[in-house]
Amino acid sequence: MQKLIKNGELVDDPWVLVKEANNAGILQALPGRNLIVPFQFWKFFQQDIAEYWGDITIWLNSDEDVNDIKEPLEGFPLIALNFPVFSDGRSYTNARELRENFSYQGEIRAIGDVLRDQLFYMHRCGFDAFQLRHDQDSEECLAALSDFKIGYQASIDQPQPLFRRR
Repeated sequence: MQKLIKNGELVDDPWVLVKEANNAGILQALPGRNLIVPFQFWKFFQQDIAEYWGDITIWLNSDEDVNDIKEPLEGFPLIALNFPVFSDGRSYTNARELRENFSYQGEIRAIGDVLRDQLFYMHRCGFDAFQLRHDQDSEECLAALSDFKIGYQASIDQPQPLFRRR
């Protein structure tokens, strides 16, 4: 089972990230497992998903918008947001939108090209779980969550900017 940083701890990941899903046959190949499938797969194979015995949730690519999700978000125990390359920051915005505008309370997971240097900032935007890139040291990455003691700007984890906290 792959390790995952969730809520500041290193835990086993009970979910299987399905990267290549182009037909519903993947559901028969992984019976009863908890699956994270691409949003487009989830949209096109609703009937097959309804008959699946495990839990299924979605992941969004950085070029997909959270406003495209028409289902109630409470139905998703987690939403994964993909970073195809570390320099693509659009998923930061999606995480913040989920927390601020949609009041999403479930897990928001960063997947893809997730590096140690990004974790503190991802957490400030609303991410609470991180599936690290394969070459990242998980213990070093845990330490990254406390790289800074105080943030100046307002964020999900601290809604008031520093000058208002006096």
